[in-house]
Amino acid sequence: MMECVLSEVPHLDLRINENDPDAGILTLLQKLRPTWSPERITLKSFTEGITNRLIGCFLSPDQDRDWDQEQDQEQDQDVVLVRIFGRNTDLFVDRSREVQTVRILESKGCGPKIYCSFNNGISYEYLQGAPLSQDQLEQPRIYRLVAAQLAKLHSVQIKNSESEKTFLWKKMEHFLSLIQKSQSEESRSIHSQSEESRSIHSQSESRSRSRFWSGPVPGPEVLKREMNLLKSSLSRVQSPVVLCHNDLLTKNIIYNKQRETVKFIDFEYADFNYQAFDIGNHFNEFAGVSDLDYGRYPSPELQHDWIRTYLQNYNQETGSDVTQQEVTRLYVQVCKFSLASNLFWGMWAVLQAQFSSIDFDFSSYAAARLDFYFQKRDEYLQLDQDQDQNQDQDQDQDQGQGQDQDQDQDTLLS
Repeated sequence: MMECVLSEVPHLDLRINENDPDAGILTLLQKLRPTWSPERITLKSFTEGITNRLIGCFLSPDQDRDWDQEQDQEQDQDVVLVRIFGRNTDLFVDRSREVQTVRILESKGCGPKIYCSFNNGISYEYLQGAPLSQDQLEQPRIYRLVAAQLAKLHSVQIKNSESEKTFLWKKMEHFLSLIQKSQSEESRSIHSQSEESRSIHSQSESRSRSRFWSGPVPGPEVLKREMNLLKSSLSRVQSPVVLCHNDLLTKNIIYNKQRETVKFIDFEYADFNYQAFDIGNHFNEFAGVSDLDYGRYPSPELQHDWIRTYLQNYNQETGSDVTQQEVTRLYVQVCKFSLASNLFWGMWAVLQAQFSSIDFDFSSYAAARLDFYFQKRDEYLQLDQDQDQNQDQDQDQDQGQGQDQDQDQDTLLS
């Protein structure tokens, strides 16, 4: 449990239509921004989200002027964000816990201010800047800012019950139970129909569902086996349990170019989890979302540099220097927990394909995440941090010898 004395977040008894939200949002803004003139309010929809709808609301002095996030970094324009929860997302997310977590992070300087909650969403502060692009994730100047900010988040101290399960296994077990239940209900539904109706059913609704169990995505039995395998293996990896974001994709990272800062948003999956999971999960997001490309997965060199920056900031309280052994140890842990990230979101996507109303190919997304999991499973589980450390030392020696040779050549040429 989290303990922190905070004021209550106002709640409005309002449900906003996910498919036609304008009227509901204007009603919401009458409460949050009563001085705003409705005819001057502009709504801008962000379409990148695959779980919820996110809409920015601002008061434009010129009705023909659109909102430009890059230009907005230069001025503190009052923008209200409204997030409408996707259909059936309460199956995946504890909404009351989300509000509580964001309020705590706000008080620690790590999250936006929440203005209010309503029956199927929340409204919160707009952070000046623009979401990162996939290309920016690979830029050293940017990814070091992200590493430092994540270290700050992981350093937030909140009382947590030691008996409470970590987010990872708690959620995965929940996802698995929903998948098993869905398959069982589908099986009973098909067997209870007549031959004629069963044929019709198999050509329509069941086609989209059954492809998960006979197509590229493994069935519940395989998913359960892999979850138990990871749980057994990763239980021996001594990764600290910290407060994690758990969903650090590009669109949840806001970059302010003028101030050279990054901030995180959308803490709906934030919870106590393994440090290495949060980092490994972020590295998986280098591949993108709508068009997954694991060719963009960060190289070991980038990961080592990222992790070193992270540890330099995470260790600030102790003031200790970061050793290569620490970097290597965390790198190995991150590789292992990145497997759990792919299995987690693969299972999540299987469920989203059945319940979500968002126009997104969740089945292909699930197949891609799980395929990469199986590609890397044996390689990453066999990683040994001591063995990897020896490789790093050999590389350092080779680099040192190379530098000596270069110096000798320079001497001969001079």
